[in-house]
Amino acid sequence: MYSSNADLSTIFNRILDTAANNLRIANILVQMGLDPNNVTYDALFNRLLEIVLANITLANMFALIGAVFFVATLLMQTMVPLRVANMAGCSFFAAFGALSGNITTFLLYLLMLPINAVRLRQMLKLVEKARHATQGDMSMEWLKPFMKERRYRRGDTLFKKGDAATEMFLTVTGKFLVKEINVELPPGRLMGEFGFLTPNNRRTGTVECIENGQVLSITYERLLEIYFQNPQFGYYFLMLTSQRLLENISRLEGVVAQQRTALQAAGVGNVA
Repeated sequence: MYSSNADLSTIFNRILDTAANNLRIANILVQMGLDPNNVTYDALFNRLLEIVLANITLANMFALIGAVFFVATLLMQTMVPLRVANMAGCSFFAAFGALSGNITTFLLYLLMLPINAVRLRQMLKLVEKARHATQGDMSMEWLKPFMKERRYRRGDTLFKKGDAATEMFLTVTGKFLVKEINVELPPGRLMGEFGFLTPNNRRTGTVECIENGQVLSITYERLLEIYFQNPQFGYYFLMLTSQRLLENISRLEGVVAQQRTALQAAGVGNVA
């Protein structure tokens, strides 16, 4: 064990001797208070230890802890812990600036604190709203300010199956019929949202007005803008479309069950 340490020390001493022949490294060693012509591993280690101990101050400790938090932000994969770590780092760097008398550093990180606090609060509110979106009311009332009013009369066709889809509708008054599945849409229901999700943006059904009514429309381009500005919308929209799909599946299961019952009854009648 002792021999191994001795060999390692000898290797380091040879590396230092070679490095000392470089003028730049020699100048650094002189600035550190070492003799380039007689530098050893032990002398270098002891000198570095002296420098570290001489610079251990409360201000530098705050700076070191702040640096640790800032490095931690690079490892964060989600925004909430990233903001928290960033705020902690800003706090320690602001303290470093105050204790070291560096007013620029102090003001810089002091100003970054409220910015991160506001962004963290917005993110927490977004998470809370997203949680409510997956558990609570599926209303789209908040989307109305972004929509345009449009009126239809009985017999009007809003769109046909296979048409190019460019907008979504929200029924306000009147009644509308999805002809392929013979389902009436009362006020407060979305129409045309599936076209936003299909790869080729085509209508998946035909909708006809069966009672004079009013709808609100919004283009898919506007929907994309709202989504990128407010990702919370994605949760709402996902839950709404999932709800519609589940309703359609339940309706189809009911139709299949009725047909099966009718077939069974017809079979029994034939046997009788």
